[in-house]
Amino acid sequence: MKIGRLAGPPMIVHYRFPRRETQSAGGACSMAGEGYRLVIGNKHTSSWSLRPWLALKEAGIPFEEVRINLRDADKTEQILAHSPAGKVPVLWVGDLLIWDSFAILEFLAERHPEKGLWPSDSDARAVARAASAEMHSGFQPLREHCPMKFLTVEPKTEHSEPVQANIRRIVELWKDCRRRFGGTGPFLFSTFSIADAMYAPVASRFRTHVGDLGAYGDDGTAAAYIDALFALPSMEVWAQGAKEEMATR
Repeated sequence: MKIGRLAGPPMIVHYRFPRRETQSAGGACSMAGEGYRLVIGNKHTSSWSLRPWLALKEAGIPFEEVRINLRDADKTEQILAHSPAGKVPVLWVGDLLIWDSFAILEFLAERHPEKGLWPSDSDARAVARAASAEMHSGFQPLREHCPMKFLTVEPKTEHSEPVQANIRRIVELWKDCRRRFGGTGPFLFSTFSIADAMYAPVASRFRTHVGDLGAYGDDGTAAAYIDALFALPSMEVWAQGAKEEMATR
């Protein structure tokens, strides 16, 4: 999660996606606002790309979106044109490169404190950071065996014990955050925050692979939270982008 600078501007590559690939979040094709350029992967499968993209959209921060088809044979060369780390997402701000999802989110929260990307209450903010960090570094069995397939619903009747343990932990975590800090809003800390951006791909994984969370300790809180995330207009925009990508395969 480091932030650094590279010499010279990033190379802009034309990718084999529909023309909207380089549109900004507001529909404009030029750099807007702070001059943010977010490089992401496929919307159907790139869970890490969804996190900063969703935060930018929900915060109403203009940005230019560049999509790379991770199924292309030359995907590595395409990504390296934007980041020496060889992974997406990355955020360019002028000649400043930020190449980790969580680092991008922290940068946005610092750059735009008025957007409330972290809870204002210090206790809630500490728990939100801890929950986000746990997602960033943990839940490996769930990631490995339940990859994000944003448009697909194929719940499994059985999961390995490590995956089940991950599901139970996340369900309990969501319940605890909602109970302690949910307030009047539908999200983990009442209003949308970085924690919700971090767990949005998990909600997608659950919808695809798990279905009913009652067997994992849910009392309806986790299911309602997933519904709230998918009700966001930004999530529908992401889904539409995924549909367009899949249609070009």
